[in-house]
Order: sequence, then structure tokens, then C-alpha cells
Amino acid sequence: MKVLVTGAAGFIGFHLTLALLEREDEIVGIDNLNNYYEPALKQLRLDEIAKHSKASNFEFMKADISDRAFMQKLFANHSFDIVVNLAAQAGVRHSLENP
Repeated sequence: MKVLVTGAAGFIGFHLTLALLEREDEIVGIDNLNNYYEPALKQLRLDEIAKHSKASNFEFMKADISDRAFMQKLFANHSFDIVVNLAAQAGVRHSLENP
């Protein structure tokens, strides 16, 4: 299956991506790698995915899902069987200040 995972560098997205790789799915992972949480931690997760024996089934794109033009192009260029939306801005305070 071809799966889009948004928030792929986050805790849940990272673990989901590893599980999907074990199933031999083809994964496109998106994350904007913002600095709300330590970007180095997110990069470490992506580095771990790159070490996976089936890493060739994973394509990472640094992007923000609020970029409508990017998302339209992404869906025009890929036929996803499943979309798992794990992208989120963590923390309530930030969302109140920047809705």
C-alpha cells in the first residue's frame, strides 16, 4: 500500500513509519520540522528511518500541510491508498496565540 504520513518526524509518526516499513508499504512522510520541539530530535528519528533495511520505501518531504499548493501537487503526483494525518502543533498556548 502507498501511505502518506503527516507529522512523520514526530513520536507517533516515527513509530508508525517504522511499522509500515516492516509491512513493506511505500511511505511518503511529511513534516515541517519546526522548532516547537527540538529539531535535532526530529532529525534523529529521520536518521533512524534512513537506517532501516527497507528505507528505500520511504520518501521524506520537508513541508507544511497548511501549504495548499504543495498539498494539491502532492496529491496530483501520488495515488495514496491511506492518509494518516498526525501533523499537529503541539501545545495549547501556541494555538491560542497563533490560531
